[in-house]
Amino acid sequence: MTDRTNPPKPTASELEMLRLLWQLGPSTAKQVHQAAVASRPDMAYATVLRLLQVMHTKGLLTRDESQRAHVYAPAQAQDSLQTSLIKDLIHKAFSGSGKELVLAALRGPRNAKRARGDPVDPGSGKIDVSANRKSPGNENNAERNVRTPCPRPAAAHPSRGGNR
Repeated sequence: MTDRTNPPKPTASELEMLRLLWQLGPSTAKQVHQAAVASRPDMAYATVLRLLQVMHTKGLLTRDESQRAHVYAPAQAQDSLQTSLIKDLIHKAFSGSGKELVLAALRGPRNAKRARGDPVDPGSGKIDVSANRKSPGNENNAERNVRTPCPRPAAAHPSRGGNR
Protein backbone atom coordinates (compact mmCIF):
# COMPACT_ATOMS: atom_id res chain seq x y z
CA MET A 1 0.00 0.00 0.00
CA THR A 2 1.32 3.47 -0.93
CA ASP A 3 1.68 6.15 1.76
CA ARG A 4 -0.48 8.96 0.31
CA THR A 5 0.47 11.51 2.98
CA ASN A 6 4.11 11.60 1.90
CA PRO A 7 4.36 10.55 -1.77
CA PRO A 8 7.77 9.60 -3.19
CA LYS A 9 9.87 12.18 -5.00
CA PRO A 10 9.04 12.26 -8.72
CA THR A 11 11.60 11.48 -11.42
CA ALA A 12 12.37 14.04 -14.16
CA SER A 13 9.82 12.43 -16.51
CA GLU A 14 7.21 12.34 -13.77
CA LEU A 15 7.83 16.02 -13.01
CA GLU A 16 7.25 16.77 -16.68
CA MET A 17 3.87 15.00 -16.51
CA LEU A 18 3.01 16.82 -13.27
CA ARG A 19 3.81 20.19 -14.86
CA LEU A 20 1.47 19.38 -17.72
CA LEU A 21 -1.30 18.27 -15.37
CA TRP A 22 -0.91 21.41 -13.23
CA GLN A 23 -1.37 23.49 -16.39
CA LEU A 24 -4.21 21.41 -17.88
CA GLY A 25 -6.08 20.45 -14.74
CA PRO A 26 -7.61 16.95 -14.45
CA SER A 27 -7.04 15.26 -17.84
CA THR A 28 -7.19 12.00 -19.71
CA ALA A 29 -4.03 10.28 -20.94
CA LYS A 30 -4.91 11.43 -24.48
CA GLN A 31 -5.08 15.09 -23.39
CA VAL A 32 -1.78 14.82 -21.51
CA HIS A 33 -0.18 13.16 -24.54
CA GLN A 34 -1.38 15.93 -26.87
CA ALA A 35 0.13 18.54 -24.54
CA ALA A 36 3.38 16.57 -24.18
CA VAL A 37 3.84 16.23 -27.96
CA ALA A 38 3.91 20.03 -28.24
CA SER A 39 7.28 20.12 -26.45
CA ARG A 40 8.46 16.57 -27.17
CA PRO A 41 7.24 15.31 -30.56
CA ASP A 42 8.92 11.93 -29.98
CA MET A 43 6.75 11.18 -26.92
CA ALA A 44 4.55 8.13 -27.60
CA TYR A 45 1.03 7.81 -26.25
CA ALA A 46 1.90 4.46 -24.64
CA THR A 47 4.78 6.11 -22.77
CA VAL A 48 2.52 8.84 -21.38
CA LEU A 49 -0.14 6.31 -20.37
CA ARG A 50 2.41 4.07 -18.64
CA LEU A 51 3.96 7.03 -16.80
CA LEU A 52 0.53 8.15 -15.58
CA GLN A 53 -0.29 4.61 -14.41
CA VAL A 54 3.03 4.29 -12.54
CA MET A 55 2.56 7.74 -11.00
CA HIS A 56 -0.91 6.74 -9.80
CA THR A 57 0.50 3.57 -8.24
CA LYS A 58 3.21 5.63 -6.50
CA GLY A 59 0.61 8.07 -5.13
CA LEU A 60 1.70 11.06 -7.21
CA LEU A 61 -1.63 11.17 -9.09
CA THR A 62 -5.27 10.49 -8.38
CA ARG A 63 -7.38 8.71 -10.99
CA ASP A 64 -11.11 8.99 -11.65
CA GLU A 65 -12.20 5.64 -13.08
CA SER A 66 -15.91 6.47 -13.33
CA GLN A 67 -15.74 6.78 -17.14
CA ARG A 68 -14.08 4.70 -19.84
CA ALA A 69 -11.24 7.22 -20.25
CA HIS A 70 -9.65 7.59 -16.82
CA VAL A 71 -9.02 11.15 -15.65
CA TYR A 72 -5.71 11.85 -13.90
CA ALA A 73 -4.95 14.73 -11.53
CA PRO A 74 -1.95 15.60 -9.33
CA ALA A 75 -2.31 14.29 -5.78
CA GLN A 76 -0.43 17.34 -4.45
CA ALA A 77 -0.69 21.02 -5.32
CA GLN A 78 2.27 22.43 -7.27
CA ASP A 79 3.50 24.73 -4.49
CA SER A 80 3.22 21.96 -1.91
CA LEU A 81 5.33 19.53 -3.97
CA GLN A 82 7.89 22.21 -4.85
CA THR A 83 8.26 23.11 -1.17
CA SER A 84 8.72 19.44 -0.31
CA LEU A 85 11.39 19.01 -3.01
CA ILE A 86 13.28 22.13 -1.87
CA LYS A 87 13.19 20.99 1.76
CA ASP A 88 14.54 17.60 0.69
CA LEU A 89 17.31 19.25 -1.35
CA ILE A 90 18.28 21.52 1.55
CA HIS A 91 18.38 18.56 3.93
CA LYS A 92 20.36 16.24 1.63
CA ALA A 93 22.74 18.60 -0.15
CA PHE A 94 23.15 21.53 2.24
CA SER A 95 23.01 19.91 5.70
CA GLY A 96 19.70 21.58 6.44
CA SER A 97 20.96 25.10 5.73
CA GLY A 98 18.65 27.17 3.52
CA LYS A 99 21.28 29.91 3.63
CA GLU A 100 23.82 27.58 1.97
CA LEU A 101 21.29 26.75 -0.77
CA VAL A 102 20.76 30.45 -1.51
CA LEU A 103 24.50 31.13 -1.52
CA ALA A 104 25.10 28.21 -3.90
CA ALA A 105 22.34 29.47 -6.21
CA LEU A 106 23.83 32.97 -6.21
CA ARG A 107 27.34 31.80 -7.04
CA GLY A 108 26.23 29.06 -9.47
CA PRO A 109 26.25 30.87 -12.84
CA ARG A 110 29.59 32.54 -12.15
CA ASN A 111 31.23 29.19 -11.32
CA ALA A 112 29.60 27.53 -14.34
CA LYS A 113 31.24 30.12 -16.61
CA ARG A 114 34.61 29.41 -15.05
CA ALA A 115 34.10 25.66 -15.44
CA ARG A 116 33.50 26.18 -19.18
CA GLY A 117 36.82 28.03 -19.37
CA ASP A 118 35.31 31.42 -20.19
CA PRO A 119 37.68 34.22 -19.19
CA VAL A 120 36.27 36.04 -16.18
CA ASP A 121 37.47 39.45 -15.03
CA PRO A 122 38.34 38.88 -11.34
CA GLY A 123 37.46 42.46 -10.43
CA SER A 124 33.94 42.56 -11.81
CA GLY A 125 33.17 38.85 -12.20
CA LYS A 126 32.00 39.53 -15.77
CA ILE A 127 32.96 37.46 -18.79
CA ASP A 128 35.54 39.03 -21.09
CA VAL A 129 33.89 38.47 -24.48
CA SER A 130 36.77 40.01 -26.41
CA ALA A 131 38.99 37.09 -25.41
CA ASN A 132 36.66 34.65 -27.19
CA ARG A 133 36.83 36.40 -30.56
CA LYS A 134 38.83 34.58 -33.20
CA SER A 135 40.71 36.14 -36.03
CA PRO A 136 40.04 34.87 -39.58
CA GLY A 137 42.10 31.84 -40.55
CA ASN A 138 42.73 30.87 -36.93
CA GLU A 139 40.99 27.49 -36.99
CA ASN A 140 41.62 24.46 -34.87
CA ASN A 141 40.68 20.80 -35.31
CA ALA A 142 37.46 21.11 -33.30
CA GLU A 143 36.15 23.86 -35.58
CA ARG A 144 36.82 21.75 -38.68
CA ASN A 145 35.04 18.73 -37.14
CA VAL A 146 38.13 16.55 -37.33
CA ARG A 147 37.55 13.33 -35.37
CA THR A 148 40.27 11.39 -33.64
CA PRO A 149 40.07 7.60 -33.74
CA CYS A 150 39.04 5.59 -30.71
CA PRO A 151 42.14 4.09 -29.01
CA ARG A 152 40.70 0.57 -28.85
CA PRO A 153 38.70 -1.48 -31.35
CA ALA A 154 34.90 -1.28 -31.13
CA ALA A 155 34.57 -5.04 -30.49
CA ALA A 156 36.66 -4.77 -27.31
CA HIS A 157 34.31 -2.19 -25.78
CA PRO A 158 31.92 -3.90 -23.29
CA SER A 159 28.86 -1.88 -24.37
CA ARG A 160 29.36 -2.94 -28.01
CA GLY A 161 29.09 -6.64 -27.39
CA GLY A 162 32.76 -7.57 -27.27
CA ASN A 163 34.80 -9.38 -24.58
CA ARG A 164 32.05 -10.05 -22.08
